[in-house]
Amino acid sequence: MIHGESYKPIIAEAAKMAIGEENIYEGVFIFELLKDKNDPNAVAGAVGFSVRQPKFYVFKAKAVLLATGGATLLFRPRSTGEAAGRTWYAIFDTGSGYYMGLKAGAMLTQFEHRFIPFRFKDGYGPVG
Repeated sequence: MIHGESYKPIIAEAAKMAIGEENIYEGVFIFELLKDKNDPNAVAGAVGFSVRQPKFYVFKAKAVLLATGGATLLFRPRSTGEAAGRTWYAIFDTGSGYYMGLKAGAMLTQFEHRFIPFRFKDGYGPVG
């Protein structure tokens, strides 16, 4: 059985073997998508900066996958006491992908659905 903490090293090793370690960038904060000058409905790359060194990056791409996660803790939980800060979503899902997609002209749909997790004593989490 593979546990969550084991996924990143396994996938990172597979990526290094597939595309080469020199083509992997870690610790880069992407903050803007670049539009394709020939196709106003396409994204042609992204720009960002290193969180470890004073470096700025411009990535050119044939395809861009925006996989930043959702937006966690936008609403105050109904839990009280110690359980108020517990969530099974990553607390680092800030909604930045929604912003970048919207700014690049993406049509954002299905946002009217709000997830209400199963609640139990001293916490809450996914069910079903």
